[in-house]
Amino acid sequence: MKVYNGEKMLLGRLATTIAKQALLGEEVNVVNCEKVVISGNQQQTINYEIHRRKRKGYPLKSATRSRLPDRFVRRAIRGMLPWKQERGREAFKRIRCYTGMPEAFAKQEIIVMKEASALKLPTLKYITVGDICKQIGGRINE
Repeated sequence: MKVYNGEKMLLGRLATTIAKQALLGEEVNVVNCEKVVISGNQQQTINYEIHRRKRKGYPLKSATRSRLPDRFVRRAIRGMLPWKQERGREAFKRIRCYTGMPEAFAKQEIIVMKEASALKLPTLKYITVGDICKQIGGRINE
């Protein structure tokens, strides 16, 4: 079982690594999902997420998007998996995301990926998943 720390990590790079590990049969946990970073202009990113939530066909059958940071990150990871195949669905079941640091993982070794760090960004334009979820009406338990 691997535990990844999401603090100051880029969402896409973190999601691809976790998806690869899950496809290989590894149990993967992600902690501090509210501190995962999405690069780009803050206001444009928030407007895009609001637009994504409002874009619906038939409202009773259309996709619903979560406003909770842990589910937001888990959904991004799902986008990196072959969801329509059995192995993709099985891999998705092996992924768990948490807001904050659960006590169960406090004593375990936590992996911090240097290649996915937001500190490598050439600009300071980024926003955390927790801030996006607050802006679109989510409630964050801290």
